[in-house]
Order: sequence, then structure tokens, then C-alpha cells
Amino acid sequence: MSADSLSRVFAALADPTRRDMVARLSDGDATVNQLAEPYRMSLQAVYKHLRVLEEAGLVTRPPGPQPRAVHLEAEVFDRMNDWIERYRGRAERRFSRLDAVLEAMRTDEKPEGEGQQ
Repeated sequence: MSADSLSRVFAALADPTRRDMVARLSDGDATVNQLAEPYRMSLQAVYKHLRVLEEAGLVTRPPGPQPRAVHLEAEVFDRMNDWIERYRGRAERRFSRLDAVLEAMRTDEKPEGEGQQ
């Protein structure tokens, strides 16, 4: 996943309404009207949210007459997860090194004879 497409995905998911739509689509495809039901917004506003999700590659709608099902493109989340895991691994290695340094500092700070009986 390129940096540009990853940026579009994260930007699209920054909005709580779009995150909710994605969560609902994780249960299965839905029409735009079905997606619009719980929101107090115009259908035009729902279409704007869907356009952002489509441009980010998170959802697709087949061409053709209405009603068309909106489909979640789950493989995008696999690519996001790969990216996140790469940085999680780096962070975990840094925290492990920090833990080792802190443990060494604690050991060095113990007064002589402490822990001996």
C-alpha cells in the first residue's frame, strides 16, 4: 500500500460516521438507503461519506441502476494491519531496550549488601 493510499484510508477513517459505516458493512453488504437509516443527515451527505470511503478504496459499489449494494473491501484492512505491525515491532524493540536499561539502572542503584543475609 503506497503512502498516498494509506493516507487516504486513515483520513477516511478519521470521521466517526465513516468508521460506523465501515463497522456496519463488516457484517455484510448494504444499500445506501440501509446505510443511511441510523443517521440524521440527508441522503446526499451519506453519498459524500461513501465517496470518501470509495476514493480510499475501503468500499466499492458495482455499476448499474439503484439500489446497488455497498461492499467493504476487507483486504485494505490487511494492508493497514501489515503497516501497523511493522511499526509496532519497532516500538516493541525500543521498549525492550528501554526496559533493559531501566533494569540495569535499578540493579546499579541497590546499596551494597542489599538482598544478602
